Amino acid sequence: MKITRNKVAQFHYVITDDAGEELESTHAGTPNTYLHGYKNIMPALERVLVNKSAGDAFSVTLEPANAYGIRREDSEQRIPMKHLAGAKRWQPGMTATVNTKQGKQQVTVVKAGKFMVTIDTNHPWAGKKLTFDIEVTAVRDATQEELSHGHVHGDS
Repeated sequence: MKITRNKVAQFHYVITDDAGEELESTHAGTPNTYLHGYKNIMPALERVLVNKSAGDAFSVTLEPANAYGIRREDSEQRIPMKHLAGAKRWQPGMTATVNTKQGKQQVTVVKAGKFMVTIDTNHPWAGKKLTFDIEVTAVRDATQEELSHGHVHGDS
């Protein structure tokens, strides 16, 4: 079965930067699972997964604009420390999660005070060319419930 609209696909991935440094991998855990055609993953990744099947393995390198975006220099904000999730004590350079109107967003701590913190709202990998080594592990038809909700229910 091939990955097309209305199919649920699972894949493992390893993300590396230009220097070949591994940034993230799913191989120690469960594969990424998504409903194809519903904007649940990066559009550029979704495009390269079209017509792939379980067992297919390949690499794709994405320019920043097609991955986590171009780095914006005017992206610092000062917010209350209580809005950060991910640690008890914050230091410059640490990655945090904040809830926004668009959902959860990863940010980088620039400066931490007692009650306020300055964050960089660029994704930590913004501005980086990234290589995704992908291995498709499964493809199946989506359920009616998944189609009506526009996302996968569960891990498989």
